[in-house]
Parts: sequence; structure tokens; C-alpha cells
Amino acid sequence: MGHAATHAKSLPANLDAPGFVRGWQARALMVAVLFTVTAVVLATLDHSAEHVYRAWVVGLMLCFGFCVGGLAMLMLQYVSGGKWGLLLRRPLEAMTRTLPLVFVYWVVTGLWMKKLYLWARFSDAAAALKAGLITEGEAHAIEWKRPMLNPEMFWVVGLICFGIWAFYAWRLNSWGLKRDTQDASTTPYWIRKTENLSGFGLVVYALTMTAAVIYWVMSMDVTWYSSVYGLLFLVGEGYQVLALAVLTTLALSKEDPIQTMLRKTEQYDLGKFMMAFVMLNIYLAFAQFLIIWSGNLPEEIVWYMHRINGHWGVIATLDFIFHWLIPFALLLSRDLKTNKKRLMRVAQWMIFAKFFDLFWLVEPNFKDAGSNLHFSWGILEYIAVPVAMVSLWVAYYSWELTRRPLVQTNDPHLAEILEPEHAHA
Repeated sequence: MGHAATHAKSLPANLDAPGFVRGWQARALMVAVLFTVTAVVLATLDHSAEHVYRAWVVGLMLCFGFCVGGLAMLMLQYVSGGKWGLLLRRPLEAMTRTLPLVFVYWVVTGLWMKKLYLWARFSDAAAALKAGLITEGEAHAIEWKRPMLNPEMFWVVGLICFGIWAFYAWRLNSWGLKRDTQDASTTPYWIRKTENLSGFGLVVYALTMTAAVIYWVMSMDVTWYSSVYGLLFLVGEGYQVLALAVLTTLALSKEDPIQTMLRKTEQYDLGKFMMAFVMLNIYLAFAQFLIIWSGNLPEEIVWYMHRINGHWGVIATLDFIFHWLIPFALLLSRDLKTNKKRLMRVAQWMIFAKFFDLFWLVEPNFKDAGSNLHFSWGILEYIAVPVAMVSLWVAYYSWELTRRPLVQTNDPHLAEILEPEHAHA
């Protein structure tokens, strides 16, 4: 065996992001401008901005999923440990620092709440029922849920949630930098410190994220309720965050410092991790469907009927194929998980599948669309608006990647990950 194969590699002197990351930022900004113009043109052709409001929520949930889901994945890594954290930690930290943009997206959603939520539009449900604007079931649900579903609580709960997420993002990011400035003897102290914050933080995240998705998405259909709804979004965020973090790491591995660190062993492990979230995602989605289908209660099945009837069955079937069947079948392959280009394609596909799933979740909540899938210029806003929003987010994320070194040098796994490939099976 050659000298290179038997001796550990060493980190390059420069640990900053490669120059091509600036190119990502520039391209993302160009795409954002192009699709913003497209969205304006489509709204003009449709003679309505209704679909802009709805598509905005899809864009919000995608960016929110990357940002706050990235915070959850970062905390999960601190709690569980593992070499994968050394590769994904800086991308995950960069995701969390995009919270200001997600906050702006949420504020815009709040300003448009009367266009999106019946409970915000009708302060007097009885009068709206008399006027024939809502059904009896909707009127009953609005009145019953009024203590929670009202404009004031929308703002209060949202601000509290963003405050909590900002605190955790700030704390973990500042500790991550401070840890690098100290010698290896302090590593056990930092591990204990981040573990303690992250363990409780994951519980807080689950509660706050559930509250957020209830207000932002679930309450679009005021009659709908599900005890697993928050958990579905929680796992869905892990699904999309892991896809983006792996995609980022593989793209960064074209050059140092990640090129030196990314071995086939760790790449294969990341592929298996993606597979785990694909499986968990479909398990929860199918469990919810199975329980409601078995119960066959009129007040519960309507939500699914709106997403199956009137040609929506085609979208539901494609959602299952895109979201689960394709990534599951591909990630079964060992060869694929060790092939950078192919694993990147699967990660890109998973992000697209998440977007497709959000379209299926959001659009049928509205009376003109539930059980009635039909084409209009407005429906294309579901492509233009989220792509513009996510592209702007990607530009911000790319900029954040360049703001600190890509490798946390004070990490106990660093020596192991720099060992030659054959050192560990």
C-alpha cells in the first residue's frame, strides 16, 4: 500500500467555504428575481392574487422547515453525537441563522391572514352562517376554537415561538464558535453544555413547531383536527433538512476542506440516515390515514375526501410515489449511497417531493379547490412563488455558509474522520 493510504490526512490551513459558494448565492438571487416577475405576470393573467397568498404559505413552510428544522437537527446531533455532526454541523448552523428572513415571510402571512383563514375573516360566525358564507360545521368550529384561533393569538403565539427559536439558534451558534477558540481539554465541557441545552430544546421545539403549524397550515381548514399533525411536520422537516444538508456537504466536497474529510464510510452513513427519515415519514402519514379510514367518521374523513376526489387522487398517488416510493427504492442501493452524483440527485428529489406534498396539504383547504382540481393560471403560482421565496432563502443560506469555517476543529471525531478509508469497516 502507498504512503497516502496508510497515514491519516491533515486538515488544510484554510477551512473557509470554497469560492464557488458565492456563485450559488448569485445564481439563487437571479432565480428569485426571475420567478418573482413570473409570479406577478401569472397573477395578472389570473386576474386575482388568491393563489399568491396560498402559494406564499407553501414557500413559508419550505423555508421554515429548512431553518427551524435545521435547528432541530442540530440539537439532535448534539444529543446523539456521531461523526455525521462534524460534516453537517456548519450547514445546519447556517440554516438556523436564516431565521430573520423566515420571520419576514411569516409577518407577510399574518398580514394576509383574512385571505387564508376563515376564523380570521369572520369575527361573527353566526352572521356569516346566516349570510351563507360558511357551513354550519365551520361556524361551530370557529366559535368553539375562538379562544385559540383569533388574530391576536396568531401574533402572540408566533412571536413567542420565534423568540424561543431565536434564543436557541443564537446560543448554539455562539457556543459553536467559542468552542473552536479553546483547546481540546475543554471538549467534554462543551459536549455536556450543548447536550443539556439541546435535550430540553428538542422538547420545546416539538411543542412550538406544533403550535406554529396548527396556526399556519392546519387552521386553513377550521374543522380539521389530528393528534399527529405536528409530528408529521416534525418528521417532514427532518426529511427535507437532511436532504439539503447532505446535498450541501456533497457539493462542498468538490474542494477542501470538506473534500479532505468526506470518506465513503460517512457518505454511506448519511445515505442510510436519509433512508431512515423516508421510512419514518411514510409510516406516520400512513398511520394517520389508516386510523381515520378505519374510524370512518364523517367529521374526520372530509379532509381526505377533499384530497382524493375531483382528480386530487392523481396528486395523492403521485405524492406517495414522489415522497416515498422513489427515494425508498433508490436508497436501498448501496452503490447509490456511495456515489456522490447519484446521492445528490436523490437529495434534490426529496426536496422537490416535500414541495409537492405541501401543495397537496395546502390547496384543497379552499372551497374552490377541495375535491375540484382544475387548471388555472393561478395554480402555477404554486411553482413561481415558492421557488422565488426558497431561492432568496438559498442566497441567504449560501452567504451564511461563507461567514465561518466549515469545520469545527475542536471535535473528538476529527482525528477519526481523517484516518484512511480502510481504518474502519
